[in-house]
Amino acid sequence: MLYVGIAASLLVGVLLGLLGGGGSILTVPLLVYVLGVEPRTAIAMSLVVVGVTSTTGAVLHARAGRVRWRTAFVFGAGGMAGAFLGGRINPLIPPTVLLLLFAGVMVAAAVAMLRRKEAPPRPADTPAPEEPALPVARVMAQGVAVGVLSGLVGAGGGFLIVPALAMVGLATPVATATSLVVIALQCAAGFVGHLGHVQLPWGLTGAVLTAAVTGSFVGGRLAGLVSPASLRKGFAVFVLATAAFLLVAETPAPVRAQLAQAGAWPWLVAATGVGLPLTLWRLRLARQR
Repeated sequence: MLYVGIAASLLVGVLLGLLGGGGSILTVPLLVYVLGVEPRTAIAMSLVVVGVTSTTGAVLHARAGRVRWRTAFVFGAGGMAGAFLGGRINPLIPPTVLLLLFAGVMVAAAVAMLRRKEAPPRPADTPAPEEPALPVARVMAQGVAVGVLSGLVGAGGGFLIVPALAMVGLATPVATATSLVVIALQCAAGFVGHLGHVQLPWGLTGAVLTAAVTGSFVGGRLAGLVSPASLRKGFAVFVLATAAFLLVAETPAPVRAQLAQAGAWPWLVAATGVGLPLTLWRLRLARQR
């Protein structure tokens, strides 16, 4: 299972490189259900993996001039405060509740990916837009909210950060690049919030991290060969299916036993694992028509 987990970590990195975010939502389920890591430890490990991988991506985007540093630091300041708070709150919540909360975050991320529209490409001879006027209080408040979620469940929160940055006037490619800086900052603060009540297996963390960073470079090279919109929609459906598995896996044993006795368990698994993604997919197609 270790080799399967490392291969899956490589895939997470490839998805991050291709999509500019979103792949990190699979890190915690990968660590818990494939590599057998305890949920609280998996959340702290995810903050390390996502934070370092995002830093790598942010450096590449910064060299291309797509990062808006003032916006990143204002949002990131709120995100760091929130992520530290989330990390301190984490020990107060039972592991099963944390995983169910994470499943809810996965559903929200998948819906956000299905609803997101690609911005039209900017002509090569058009100068990059200036950084817009920044509503500091609102941006910082948004950062705190996203940061609490990141520190609590170990997700980078890019699916929330990118739309929030777009709302203050950043173009989608710039918002995506800037969000990587924010994610790196709040992952660092969230990890500090976990110190003292979590001991990380650094050997396993390093192996997962190396695979994810390698995958992000591969994904970056492949980005121009795959339609981002098609890839994102397919990945969103996969995330929904993973969230459904997580919800089923974390259903309390007495409830599962009662459902099994009633003969409803197989139908519930099928409805949750297949029906939920298909229903949301069909709703998306209906909205497009």
